[in-house]
Amino acid sequence: MNKIRMIVLLLLCCLGLNAQTDSQRKYEILFHEAMLQRQKGHHDATFDLLSRCLELKPDASESYFFLAQYYSEIKNADKALVYFKKAADLCPGDMTYMETLAQSYISKEQYADAITVVEKMYEQDKSRQELLEMLYRLYYQEKDYQKAIDVLERMELIDGKSERISLTKSALYMEMDNKEKALAAIKSLAEDHPYDLNYRTLYANTLMGNDQEEEAYAILKDIMAEEPNNVKAQQSLRTYFIRTYKTESADSITRCILINKNTEINDKVYLLRQMIAENEQAGGDSTEILSVFNDMLQQPEPDADIAELKAAYMDLKQMPRDSIAAALELVLQLNPDRASARLHLVQFAWDDNNDDRIISLCQAARQYNPEEMAFYYYQGMAYYRKQDTDHALEAFQNGINVINEQSSPEIVSDFYAVMGDLLFQKDREKEAFAAYDSCLQWKPDNIGCLNNYAYYLSLKGANLERAEEMSYKTIKAEPKNATYLDTYAWILFMQGRYAEARIYIDQTLQNDSTPAAVVIEHAGDIYAQNGDITKAIEYWQQSLAKDPTNKLVARKIKRKKYIKQ
Repeated sequence: MNKIRMIVLLLLCCLGLNAQTDSQRKYEILFHEAMLQRQKGHHDATFDLLSRCLELKPDASESYFFLAQYYSEIKNADKALVYFKKAADLCPGDMTYMETLAQSYISKEQYADAITVVEKMYEQDKSRQELLEMLYRLYYQEKDYQKAIDVLERMELIDGKSERISLTKSALYMEMDNKEKALAAIKSLAEDHPYDLNYRTLYANTLMGNDQEEEAYAILKDIMAEEPNNVKAQQSLRTYFIRTYKTESADSITRCILINKNTEINDKVYLLRQMIAENEQAGGDSTEILSVFNDMLQQPEPDADIAELKAAYMDLKQMPRDSIAAALELVLQLNPDRASARLHLVQFAWDDNNDDRIISLCQAARQYNPEEMAFYYYQGMAYYRKQDTDHALEAFQNGINVINEQSSPEIVSDFYAVMGDLLFQKDREKEAFAAYDSCLQWKPDNIGCLNNYAYYLSLKGANLERAEEMSYKTIKAEPKNATYLDTYAWILFMQGRYAEARIYIDQTLQNDSTPAAVVIEHAGDIYAQNGDITKAIEYWQQSLAKDPTNKLVARKIKRKKYIKQ
């Protein structure tokens, strides 16, 4: 027997021996001990004590309540509900008991019983308006729409009419197939707020929803006469014209909505996308769509979203690139930190090999979008193509500083790969190999990095086993890539595996119609170490013809043997 149960039994024995202690006093001691054990997390002891409490005092609401919680925790929902109800019946003024009972009924989908409890709660405390919200949901769940409406009207008596409540009442009346009252609910809202045009528009929309288009149109015309730029009325008129097949009027009001400064940008974009889709279905006349875009962009304070959507549309329609670029430039004029537009322009310049343009665009982007890694990459690559290794390395190093968990592994991997190449060119081998290691951590199958890393290791004669392993991955991925085949052949050569090296250098030459001088020199070296000096000299002579300045190859030819560099 554990210590806790022993203490409890001793306590009970003491109580039993004291015949003078009345039942209430015994109950209070036991209940107090139960709460102490509950605080300590000794739930078995607590349960036993509370059960004993009910034996002493069967009308103890608090004991029923806490025992109900334990039954709930052990998934005995029926027993829990009985005890919660008992607690609430014994103490109906305790809101905690009542709320818990209501939630228990709801969890068992006994909504009618829950309604009874919540109604009692509201009668006791009418300051708790959230109880009315709960009642509305419960009546709606029970499909008692009239009672739900009654609750909404109780809310109106407290807060007055509102759009939300009026719309909800109207929807409920529609569920009850009472169109007359559905309309009356919205009409009443509009009449109670005669100067709020939004409510009148709402009433017009409700009329249209009930197939009373002409009555709705009359209201909307009056609104437009009072306030010509009322966006909601314009949108409702557009709906009316579409429903009544008045295409020209619908197109006209659509333009009005699009150039209306009060129209939300999301609504404009939605309308434009809708127009573009309809236009494409009708044959795709881009002049009509571009005319709309131009009208919008000629308004005071045009929006960059619209300008970018125009550029995207022009791109979709495969319009001249100069025209698309001009549209993208407008986007940047309106919003210089629009990274997507600038990146699009960078891509155009990249395709044109316009490195100066790339550098200029990316430099500006680093001011407006310093966190966007792609701009550092393109700027670094542009400098790299211009053989400006110092600025290229600077761009890549700055780009690494903005790497985070959301960064693209492909781009980060390429960052480190190019950095490795640049650092190796600058004879900073240790840093170069560290960059290659970082590259492969982000993307272990970066084939270009694997090839260069392996080749540079072979040139140093260092870690040839790892170099061979990396190089083998490249030829498995691209078995006809002459560059990768040459690297693998050379690493095998450096390992003294001359026969294997010959197989792969032959494949290199088969897959390279214009091999570089160094590749042909490799072929000569490999054939020489395989004992075919005649073929080796032939390759060395071809290599020297391509690079007459290579004195080492000339010495190999003269001495008719392989000479280690």
